[in-house]
Amino acid sequence: MHKYKFRCLLKKYFTPITIMLVPHSRSRSFSLEVPFIGIVLVLLMSCVGTGYLISVSVQTAEYYQMKGKLSYFSSQYDELKTTMTSLKKSESEFRQLFALKSKKSVLESVDADDTGSIDIDTLKKQIDESMQSVTEIKQYLSEQKNVYLATPSGWPVAGRITSGYGVREHPKYGKQMFHSGIDISIPQGTPVNVTADGIISFAGWADRGGNIVVVEHGYGFSSAYAHNSKIKVKIGQMVKRGDVIAYSGSTGVSTGPHVHYEVWKSGQSINPVAYLRDHLN
Repeated sequence: MHKYKFRCLLKKYFTPITIMLVPHSRSRSFSLEVPFIGIVLVLLMSCVGTGYLISVSVQTAEYYQMKGKLSYFSSQYDELKTTMTSLKKSESEFRQLFALKSKKSVLESVDADDTGSIDIDTLKKQIDESMQSVTEIKQYLSEQKNVYLATPSGWPVAGRITSGYGVREHPKYGKQMFHSGIDISIPQGTPVNVTADGIISFAGWADRGGNIVVVEHGYGFSSAYAHNSKIKVKIGQMVKRGDVIAYSGSTGVSTGPHVHYEVWKSGQSINPVAYLRDHLN
């Protein structure tokens, strides 16, 4: 009985089905006999193939989408890495100068949710603000350094002050006169050092001052060194603090070897004593 049913089932599945193809031309029509099971298998394979192609297409689209996101985040990471390297370099410089605290708070830019991801836009904004602050600090330091280098500081020679700034009795004329600098007594031929960076604006002879050197420092400062026996610089020459610009003497109106030292600020003479110490401290 079971064998009979099985044979009937096989006969049914393998019963041929005729497919006739009729062309829309004068060509003859022809027919094709295909077992029923063959048509079923073709349809089944078509469905499976179509499903597979759709699945592959979706995976391909997702792959390219993920690849695009990965490329974007990779470029963002490289940009942030470069920025942070620059920031750390600047921070290291400032820590050496001022012993400032680390700017690690810039890195504390994490979302409040539980994803654990970094908010790149917020992080970049904080880094930009920090870099702007770093740039401003660098500009400030550069300007302050220039001001310091242009400010007379220290002694032009190591000696003893024999005449101070202000009204005094002139040692040679014997009458009250205003003394616009200080006199520092030292041996003949002692090297005279400029007290700030600048450019030589005068180097020559003056009736009372003898051999004089005048230096323009910028930021309103200038200084003068008089009664020298020999001048070592020329007009227009750039000099650095500590450079030898002349040798002491007693030229002009003088009673002995010394350096007459003057400091000017915004066109007015000021007491040089206040600038004999290091202004950086």
